[in-house]
Amino acid sequence: MRPDFLRPLYARQGPFVSIYLDTGRATETAATEVELRRRRLSERLVAEGATAEELIPVADLVSDPERAAPGRAVFVAGPEVGYTEALPAPPRREIARRSPLPHVMPLLAQRGENVPHLRVLVDHTGADLVAIGAGAPRELVVAAEDWPLQKTGQGGWSQKRYERGVETTWDRNAAAVAETIDREARRLDAELVILAGDPRSRSLVRDRLGKEAASKLVMVEHGSRAPGAAPTLFAKEAEAVLDEHIAARRARVIDAYGEATGHNMAAQGLIETVDALRERRVRTLLVVDDPSADGTLWVGEAGHEIGVERDELRAAGVPDPIRERADAALARAATLTGAELWFVSATELHTPDGVAALLRF
Repeated sequence: MRPDFLRPLYARQGPFVSIYLDTGRATETAATEVELRRRRLSERLVAEGATAEELIPVADLVSDPERAAPGRAVFVAGPEVGYTEALPAPPRREIARRSPLPHVMPLLAQRGENVPHLRVLVDHTGADLVAIGAGAPRELVVAAEDWPLQKTGQGGWSQKRYERGVETTWDRNAAAVAETIDREARRLDAELVILAGDPRSRSLVRDRLGKEAASKLVMVEHGSRAPGAAPTLFAKEAEAVLDEHIAARRARVIDAYGEATGHNMAAQGLIETVDALRERRVRTLLVVDDPSADGTLWVGEAGHEIGVERDELRAAGVPDPIRERADAALARAATLTGAELWFVSATELHTPDGVAALLRF
């Protein structure tokens, strides 16, 4: 992933309050339970030096029923929310922290790799399209010609002409859907176009797609626009397509890292990786997803000012380095030096401290 969406957060001045809260409202008493959890975390933050001005925005945010979600991550800088994101599931653990840098690594790990893609349900009358990228999903409906749409099979002198008219309408509707897919795929820079719905309509749309969108097309079997049709099967198949796509990309990154180690184009371990980040040489940062990690590094004000030892930064001209969580420092350095970030398993990355990198030069 490219964590560029965090750049505006890092442009703010710390200290930062970072909160990960279970905000699910599945029961009648959920609102009360959420408030109790928020107060418990607020008490911990006050003990760490947080002020009322820093905590009020959090209270306003999590108490708003219109912004309810299974979980929420909130990062406050001064009296304002610098960034917040609804989580599709409760956080793996509730966190309350006040620190020089925002504690974003749990958010990135739970967020997972973002794959900009389109999900399309099609039939002879048009399509329902959802564009999923970095922001909130965007829904579109393609409604094209609606007559004639259905072959009757009845006899008569006009039957062939009528059926030709039906097929012409299907063709025009498929062309309208394909044109919308092409446009939205370009706008989103989509990596996948996942298409389901009526089998004949799918084929017609596929045959009318432009070369770029067609190269990203994956057709799945389940899904219908019919009234009352359950969306569950289509959603499951779409998620399976995404999982396979991400797994293939991760495998390519790991293979590239293995090849790079033999050509001095990889940093192995924390010390080498931190040196490369400080020199802005990291193209892809590899991190083992370990929620229990609690190591520390030294940082300065700029994103690339990062070191294992305090004297490293002083020698590089940083007058007053501060100690910070290693994962928070690595996330900021990757974001502000334009590096990609990939979470991998310990079996995929054989380094003692779970950190490595592919280098630009």
